[in-house]
Amino acid sequence: MAVRKKRSISIPPELDAEIAAAAQTAGMSYSAWLAQTARKEFTIRAGLETVSQYEDEHGPFTPDEIAEADEWARRVTQRRTA
Repeated sequence: MAVRKKRSISIPPELDAEIAAAAQTAGMSYSAWLAQTARKEFTIRAGLETVSQYEDEHGPFTPDEIAEADEWARRVTQRRTA
């Protein structure tokens, strides 16, 4: 069995309802959905920090590089949802 830390939190009612609905749609428990969403947030933050470090060392990405990355992300996202 996985080790878990139990917490008690307060959430605005409308956010609570949205989380409960999202968890149900995903077929997950409320806690599992929150944990997965937090992991995604930390992954995004780490990625943004890495991009920032890269740009500090090599200069900002050009508009063409950003457009190419956006196109790649669009293709990858479409494949996952298709």
